[in-house]
Amino acid sequence: MASKTDAAPVFTADDDGLHGHLAGDDWWFTETAWYSFHHRERALGGWFYTMVRHNIGTVAGGVWVWDSSAHLPWEVPYNSNLSALELPGGVDLGDVTLPNGIAIRVETPTLAYCLGYDDPGRFCADLRFEAIVPPRPLAATASTFGRSAHFDQIGRVTGTIDLHGETIDIDCWSMRDRTWGRRPEDRPRQAAYVTGVGDDGSGFLAVTNIRDGTDRVAYGFVQHGDSQTSLVDGERTVLRDPDGWVTEVRINAVDASGARFVAAGRSVSRIVINRHSFIDINSLIQWEVDGIGTWWGEDQDMWPVHRFAAAKRSGDWSIPGTRR
Repeated sequence: MASKTDAAPVFTADDDGLHGHLAGDDWWFTETAWYSFHHRERALGGWFYTMVRHNIGTVAGGVWVWDSSAHLPWEVPYNSNLSALELPGGVDLGDVTLPNGIAIRVETPTLAYCLGYDDPGRFCADLRFEAIVPPRPLAATASTFGRSAHFDQIGRVTGTIDLHGETIDIDCWSMRDRTWGRRPEDRPRQAAYVTGVGDDGSGFLAVTNIRDGTDRVAYGFVQHGDSQTSLVDGERTVLRDPDGWVTEVRINAVDASGARFVAAGRSVSRIVINRHSFIDINSLIQWEVDGIGTWWGEDQDMWPVHRFAAAKRSGDWSIPGTRR
């Protein structure tokens, strides 16, 4: 990762690899690689997710595939979430099949990647992610990623998956991200990671945190073609059903040029993932973007487990600090 004076860091080809050389002696130094995809007509969403902890020598994660038939991880079409596999010595991400089953090959540094997975009879994948602009570096330490190095990138995902013997063509625009830095398992706060992308590759990211009784945009951007503009303020509001699941979500934000960005979405399917001390309720979202049209993406509704449990018991899903 290179740096520019008075500017955000720049993602380089070296950052397609792992960053164990930066771990020092921090037990909680963690590195992740996430790719998402979807099939809108089937309300089907999917993740490839890898988490490496260099100093304890483990690799975790795997693949999730969900649709509108179920939302619990043990009921969705495919769920492989492994926790503590041995990280092979000298492994990198340039061309590798990891112990969690995910295969990654860098085709064009920082822009194009081949993804594979092979669990015959259950789930296999042969996908390609290609971006049109470089990864977007994290520009706000107030987000849920804190001071970790973090990058997000919109790209087109093409190829096929084989789900329980059925071959499904994938052709969508979606998001990937990479993070490396300190990530203790007891660190979570209530937050959301919200994405949407159109058929031309235009899209948005909004990362939000609970502050002062509202769900504020802490970081994000709007992309049109090869132009990206940071989101500088805004709010996420949601409607929930009695069980707490997001049914509708709205992003009302302002970018660095002063232009307003408004998107209203509805959940078409979801998966609930319990990731150590927080719960991630991840919905596939169909968006209507003001002045533009229909985009597709995700709403990752993240809660500390104890806070979600308390809301579930009380039936009070209001934002902490909000006056009622």
